[in-house]
Amino acid sequence: MKLIIAVLMMFYLATLAFGIFLTDFFRIPAPLLFCFPLVFLFREKGEERFLYARELILLTLAVFIYYVVGLSEVNSFAANILEIMICAFYFNYFVGKSKVRFRASVWTFYGLLLISAIVMVLNHFYPGIDALRALIMGDKVLQSPAGISLTQFAYGYQLAALVPFVFICTCVFRTPLLVKGLALTICLLFVFLGMQRSVFVGFVATIFLFLLLYYRFRAVLAMILMVSLCGLLYQYVLKDNLDVTNNILVKNEHNDAAYNRSGLAGENLKIYSDYPYGLIFYGKKWGDVIYRNYVFSSGITSHNAYLIFFTYLGPFLGLGLLTAIYYRAGTACLAALNRLRDPDNALLVALCFSFLCVSVNALSHNPWLISADGPTVFLYFSILHRYQQQKEVPLVMAKV
Repeated sequence: MKLIIAVLMMFYLATLAFGIFLTDFFRIPAPLLFCFPLVFLFREKGEERFLYARELILLTLAVFIYYVVGLSEVNSFAANILEIMICAFYFNYFVGKSKVRFRASVWTFYGLLLISAIVMVLNHFYPGIDALRALIMGDKVLQSPAGISLTQFAYGYQLAALVPFVFICTCVFRTPLLVKGLALTICLLFVFLGMQRSVFVGFVATIFLFLLLYYRFRAVLAMILMVSLCGLLYQYVLKDNLDVTNNILVKNEHNDAAYNRSGLAGENLKIYSDYPYGLIFYGKKWGDVIYRNYVFSSGITSHNAYLIFFTYLGPFLGLGLLTAIYYRAGTACLAALNRLRDPDNALLVALCFSFLCVSVNALSHNPWLISADGPTVFLYFSILHRYQQQKEVPLVMAKV
């Protein structure tokens, strides 16, 4: 029985982590196929309440307005909201109040992301591994090198969730300094070969913020050591051995870097200034407002998930929905920061900073929570669920 549960859990989390939905092999949504028996046959006993009705209502409203009203993409709306709902049901009914199932879910999910990162590294040296990537994804691989994903951009969200989590775990779980250094080295290697500058920015910002809050005055010394380690690692290891491969420093030589992100954001702001209340209130779509724009003439967006969201929904509806959706998650993250050094709070702290990194990554890409990006959706509900579990502990103790 436990083996069946473990296999179903691993396969469901793999579909979420890697973005596997409908393929030639899976004729029904793959997340539904693996999560359905977990929720209805192996659900956690004693959990009857549904804790995320508010979040699902808000997310459904946001996704409906964005995809159906704004983009006229009914299929995308159905797929995204189904993925979000399945994840909410997974945590509410399968994980429930069980801390064992929660920890197993988190470590399994990040184990899958680590496997994807290893595939990315191998992809630099063995291009033939694309066949394995295509087999797992059930579709044609569009960009290489990358991990278990069809594109480098989709893989970027996996990497953005993975690298801060790995390093911060070594700190909050108080591992030896050698382990911390090894974890940082591995993370830097993944970022260097990961081809995603937005991940590098998110990783640096997240780690520096964590170090300031966790180590305080000692953070200055930690940052100096980290910068020195990065310089030595590049000068004596990466420069001579990996500069001939695709890496983050030569990203500008690729065609996908031809579009300057700041320029794209500037053009998006011009469109926003022309339609300040949001495109949906003017009956416009993206293609209607870019035809005279020299940057957007090909139809490419600003690659900023938040800007695009506000451009469609406007400042009032867009900001209101965004604030409401992230309110409880933000509250959970602030609560985690107030108990930053508490060993019982260590896993939640790592999850919160991982969520921060993927949120920063969305500043340079289209996918995010509203687009049902797998790592973002998992982190969102895992943070909410862990926070709920911690709030219920005093009640349980009081009854005892």
